[in-house]
Amino acid sequence: MPADRGHTSAPALDRTAQYLLTAAAGCVNAVGFLVLGGVFTSVMTANLALLGLGLGGGHPGTTRLAALAIVAYVVGVVLGSRAAVGLGRRRHRTGGARAALMAECVLLWGVWIFWLGVGGEPGAAQRAALLAVSSLAMGCQNGGVRIVTGGAETTAYMTGAITGLIADAVQRRTFDRHVALIVVLIPVGAALGGLAVRWARLGAPAIPAVLVTAALVAVGRGTSGRKLRSDR
Repeated sequence: MPADRGHTSAPALDRTAQYLLTAAAGCVNAVGFLVLGGVFTSVMTANLALLGLGLGGGHPGTTRLAALAIVAYVVGVVLGSRAAVGLGRRRHRTGGARAALMAECVLLWGVWIFWLGVGGEPGAAQRAALLAVSSLAMGCQNGGVRIVTGGAETTAYMTGAITGLIADAVQRRTFDRHVALIVVLIPVGAALGGLAVRWARLGAPAIPAVLVTAALVAVGRGTSGRKLRSDR
């Protein structure tokens, strides 16, 4: 019996969903950095550096927050990966992406509801809790995306994408516009988050929640479209 390619291949994530998730990652990182203690929610390379700086420079606050973000992110990657793998075994792999993104949506909407409850001005302990949940959400996203795409695509960490984009341009004389747009969407999302914090503070955490929800819808539509085509 031939293998079910839907279970053995790693289909690319729907591009619309990837764009939305990338912008959401930039936005969440900006909000986290600006109002949750000066650390990031998905850029763990930077957080590892901040952890070392905190330890070496005698800044216990930075050390604690960076460590908290790293631990929460790792837990999120585990949860997102398990959700993607578990559902991917029973359905098309994009069903796994939907499971991970659904968990992320719940977390991000929860952040916004809590944010509204404290009037957009959380105390120190509340900021730490919001940072942990936001990092958990980003871990879910990145873990799910990695499982679904087999590591071929990313929506948050761009060092590899930038390196590949430039190296391919030098070696193969090619320029991947899709990857270039993904890279650009990180600062675009961050700018959106920064503007929201400045001018619409209460609504700032809602923006990434809306973007991830839209990505979830896009993934669902892509899966439905493939099913319709296969039925025909």
